[in-house]
Amino acid sequence: MSENTERNYPPRRRKKRQPNYLPLIVILVAVLIAAVFIAVLLHTGGGDPNATTAPQTQSTQPSTEATEPTTEPTTEPTIPPVTITGTATIGATGDMLMHMPCIEPALQSDGSYDFGTYFANFSGYVQAVDYAVANLETTLAGSDYRHGSGKIGYSGYPQFNCPDDIVPSLRSAGFDMLLTANNHTYDTLTTGFFRTQEIIAQYGLDHIGTKPDAETDSYLIKNINGISVGMINYTYETNSDPDKVDLNGGADLKENEKNLINVFLKDDVAGFSKDLEENIADMKADGAEAIVLYIHWGEEYQVKENSQQRAMAQAACDLGVDVIVGGHPHVIQPMDLLTSTTDDSHKTVCLYSTGNALSNQRIEHMNLKTGHTEDGIFFSFTFVKYSDGTVRVENVEVLPLWINLYKSSATGEKVYDILPLDKAVTDWKTEFALTDSTLSQAEKSYDRTMKIVGTGLAKIEEYLSGLPVIE
Repeated sequence: MSENTERNYPPRRRKKRQPNYLPLIVILVAVLIAAVFIAVLLHTGGGDPNATTAPQTQSTQPSTEATEPTTEPTTEPTIPPVTITGTATIGATGDMLMHMPCIEPALQSDGSYDFGTYFANFSGYVQAVDYAVANLETTLAGSDYRHGSGKIGYSGYPQFNCPDDIVPSLRSAGFDMLLTANNHTYDTLTTGFFRTQEIIAQYGLDHIGTKPDAETDSYLIKNINGISVGMINYTYETNSDPDKVDLNGGADLKENEKNLINVFLKDDVAGFSKDLEENIADMKADGAEAIVLYIHWGEEYQVKENSQQRAMAQAACDLGVDVIVGGHPHVIQPMDLLTSTTDDSHKTVCLYSTGNALSNQRIEHMNLKTGHTEDGIFFSFTFVKYSDGTVRVENVEVLPLWINLYKSSATGEKVYDILPLDKAVTDWKTEFALTDSTLSQAEKSYDRTMKIVGTGLAKIEEYLSGLPVIE
């Protein structure tokens, strides 16, 4: 066969093989299973069979989302608001200086004395306060009082002895307490000293300044509308001997009497302060929530307080006294608001002198021709108590008084009439049946009083209006 006889086969075409997807599918399934397994492990705690919480996979910062409280929320205790639990208004007036011309018109046909008409126009104001106080500048030694070999009976200046009937008349007018420490307390010696206290108690009135025995307190704590007010009364003495007590330049009190009256020496502020401090401590220990000092001091007929009064008032303020009511000068003296030198948050309201409430010190009888001895004042102040125990003065008022003396057209007898010069009463002439002349005198009396106390009163009112609200 020729070389060309070899068979040339056309090139052999390989059969196209179909792709085998099975291994790929198996791999994909395995990968998917593995992924699912890993995801499950991650979700359940990384495969740790002891894991109890899943780790955070998106952030390492703590979640700020609100979570349900595991316990009930606690409730803050409710603090009740502070409320006013009581108010007590005390009114005080000046000297009941019982001269004989003031006593004689009160005599009745049966031999008794009735002073009620003297207070007819004034009593409504006295009865309007919760507790009213006056200075009884006389003794009550009785009509049969004797000194030495002679019978003295009733008398005026210089040794005052008034009928007992002044006390029920004062009670009917609305007074609750009488001050018995003054320079005329011992005018009728032992008899008057003790009998005056007995008569006051007999008619149901309180008194401070003197006491019947050593066991009795030297002060009074009075519950007035739920507020315990401590009150004390002092007078000056004229004997510098520490072992003796002399009130009016006359007889010394007996040994068993000299400790039964609250006294001070005019020039001994330190001694006064020490005694007052001890009494205040006792008052507070007995529950006093406020302190009022009634004091007989100063110089007669001076319309300005002196340096000793100012020093004693400041000492009282430093000791925590809330209100000072002064007397003795027989004329009105200024008001002031004092600040404690030991605690500047403590203030004391002070009226240096209340003047005369009733007397025969008329212009025509006096060397002092200004009319100031005819002027008086009804000074009232209000304590307010709160549920947190705070007690403070929140209101002060003054009512000028004028003693009108005239003759009754019906009887021709003298009439003493204490007139309340209230500016809310628009027609004093009609209200008090005044003549043009007496109306003019009443108006002048009002102006005299307000000129003396006006500046201090405004200072006090400004302070009180700015007191912080207690809540």
